[in-house]
Amino acid sequence: MSEDQKKQLEQQLWNIANTLRGKMNADEFRDYILGFIFYKYLSEKMFRYADSILKQDGLKYKEIGEKTEQGKEYIAAIKEEALEKLGYFLTPSELFSEVAKRGNSTKEGENNFILEDLAKILTNIEQSTMGTASEDDFDNLFEDLDLTSTKLGRTESAKNELISKVLFHLDNIDFQLENAAVDVLGDAYEYLIGQFASGAGKKAGEFYTPQGVSKVLAKIVTTGKTKLKSAYDPTSGSGSLLLRISKEAEVNNFYGQELNRTTYNLCRMNMILHDVHYRQFDIRQEDTLEHPQHIDKKFEAVVANPPFSAQWSASPLFMTDDRFSQYGKLAPSSKADFAFVQHMIFQLADNGIMAIVLPHGALFRGGAEQLIRRSLIEDRNYLDAVIGLPANIFYGTSIPTCIMVYKKCRENPEDILFIDASQHYEKVKTQNMLRDDDISKIVDTYRNRIEEAKYSKRAKLKEIAENDYNLNIPRYVDTFEAEESIDINKLAVELIELDKLIAETDQTIAGFCKELGITPPFIILA
Repeated sequence: MSEDQKKQLEQQLWNIANTLRGKMNADEFRDYILGFIFYKYLSEKMFRYADSILKQDGLKYKEIGEKTEQGKEYIAAIKEEALEKLGYFLTPSELFSEVAKRGNSTKEGENNFILEDLAKILTNIEQSTMGTASEDDFDNLFEDLDLTSTKLGRTESAKNELISKVLFHLDNIDFQLENAAVDVLGDAYEYLIGQFASGAGKKAGEFYTPQGVSKVLAKIVTTGKTKLKSAYDPTSGSGSLLLRISKEAEVNNFYGQELNRTTYNLCRMNMILHDVHYRQFDIRQEDTLEHPQHIDKKFEAVVANPPFSAQWSASPLFMTDDRFSQYGKLAPSSKADFAFVQHMIFQLADNGIMAIVLPHGALFRGGAEQLIRRSLIEDRNYLDAVIGLPANIFYGTSIPTCIMVYKKCRENPEDILFIDASQHYEKVKTQNMLRDDDISKIVDTYRNRIEEAKYSKRAKLKEIAENDYNLNIPRYVDTFEAEESIDINKLAVELIELDKLIAETDQTIAGFCKELGITPPFIILA
């Protein structure tokens, strides 16, 4: 698929999404359109897999008679295979294309009311997994698709008409699932999530990290590796960060945790839709700091864009928690930034790399945070790099942010690399964005630990200690631009010449005034 075709597909999907836009706000119509796209994806995977099984019998899945004895036998056998291979099951009549066809039927006497059937089908998909290895991955996955909501229409007929219209348009789009070489649908899904994030204001931070930042984080944690045993995001959002890592290296298993229920559902959908097998990901819904779900595991790549300066309990009980007990201090209850750092470091494997996005305040705030920074640098020497990002790069906030990179086994333990990338970006409408060149410069500077005037510096640990573990980037990367020096003698000569020119001009004007018989508007000096 060419770049133009890809953009055309993205625009088609966005246009379909906007069919719902007049009825509800951005995060609500996001849940409907992404849910329906996911249902279409599951359907296409189902009938393609079933057709491959039935090929030797010369049959097509959609043509099987569900009420015949032979049809029931075929469906039972296919269901067993599908649950093992795909993790879920759909009967021929439950397929997206069949429901879309019924909803848009104009045949006389044929009932085109599909809302009740559609609700049952979505429930059936979830229930088909009960008692199987994929049960947790499909549990209540469609709970945000409320087909009874009055936001879809005031009457049942109006709701049915709107949903049928959306399904009809989606049914006419080819996601090219047969082309394993390209992830057409996955890329389009990511595009839509980004579009929704741009219009979601503060809520965007709950589920989406801008693509440029995702690329930087993914490239950093895969430095020197083409394969990873595991990747982990303790605030996984829509899963975009984890999936971005898979574009840089082959990942065996993905792990994540997300507090927001709707976003948790979106993350699981996103994983499946990007063809990550249900056995390869483990996403949980819970508060990561208060109730960590993967605490017994260590991960090779750890990334996060946690909510900036979020509140947490900071309960004294955590002083006996292995994640925090070694530091002597807990992050303040009003700012959980370093609580996330401590949690992630605890889950980082000895050969792993961790990258976390934080507000700039985490670099220099005093109190408990200063003591934690000191412990991380002086006692453990885990901090590998600090990267300053442009302001206004995240949706919903304009504050400047940074990336902190940690490694337990550092190749360069004598210094910490500071990069000031805050002035390297492109302004697009009201948002600042990292360009490909900006991303490459950051990553290349990090990987090769390059020092460049006004951009990067390797600061010795002694210098950082002398600064009381204040990591504010301008302390280490000097971006001061000296003003151009002024030649006073040259300037004096230029002023004398200018005075002469003014006097000559005044004499010329005075001559014109004399000819006109009027008084000059200034006094002529002798």
